Parts: sequence; C-alpha cells; structure tokens
Amino acid sequence: MSTPLPKFDASKASEFFFSHGHSGWLGLKYSAHEDNWVELELPWGEHLLGEPDRAVLASGPIISLMDMASGMSIWQTTGTFTPIATLDLRVDYQRPARERSSVWGRVECYRTTRSAAFVRGIAHDGDHSDPVAHVAGVFMTINKDPRDGKVMQEGDSSGHESGPQ
Repeated sequence: MSTPLPKFDASKASEFFFSHGHSGWLGLKYSAHEDNWVELELPWGEHLLGEPDRAVLASGPIISLMDMASGMSIWQTTGTFTPIATLDLRVDYQRPARERSSVWGRVECYRTTRSAAFVRGIAHDGDHSDPVAHVAGVFMTINKDPRDGKVMQEGDSSGHESGPQ
C-alpha cells in the first residue's frame, strides 16, 4: 500500500517548479494562491522580448505563464499533484503589456470532472481592471500517482489501483 500523496501547496511547489527547466528560464515567481486559484509573476527580461525595438514581453512567455498558473490552479483545487495535459488554452489578448513591466497571471480552476478540469483567468501588468489577456482552458486530468504510475481510485490520493483502465 502506498503512502498518501502530500496535499499540494502552490507556494511550496513553486520553489521546485521555478528553480529549473523552462519555468526557471522564464524566471517565473510565485505571487499568491487560495483554494481554487493561483497567481504567478513573469518578470520583465530582455531575453523575453517579442520585438528588439520595444521593451515589451513577447506573447509566448505570457502563454507559458498562463499555462503554468492553470496547471497549478488545478492542483491547488484538487489538492493533489497528478499528471495533467493541456487540451485547449485560449488566450484573448486585449493589449500589449506595458514596457519593462512584469506580467502577473491569475487563474482559477472553476470546475473539475473525472477526466477534465476547466480554468479561466487574466494576465495583467499591475492593474487587474485593465488586463493584458483573458484565458480559458480545458485540461485532461490523469488520475495516476506520479510516484509509481498506478491508477488511483476516485477521491483517493494513496496510489491504490482502481482496476483496468
């Protein structure tokens, strides 16, 4: 019998997530969270510019910010770090970010089902009421214990197998 998975905590997980890999290269930082949402910061950096003659963050890093905030909001909502896959992430840009400004992404997970999670959120550069972009997404949830790959029973975070899948 496996030991239960620890409860997911976005602030603690960000220490690991943002210390290496793509998120580390982007420089993502934890900002805040509650039960069903997470907010992350994408600091301005010259390596993230979209156009060499404008000091504005490119759209790609902002999409990465929102994808990571989406995933973390799902894990925060479910309380468990299990595999997920982005099925659809729609980003509706409202305007470019301000020059030399960080961008924050706040995403809430507003619904989960047995096999999917639904998110929505905004990216802003300091003023929530004047967003850079709105996002909406659907993620596939995969109920497997990341430690051993065993399928978990519904509502179980212990890694017990639930039978053939």
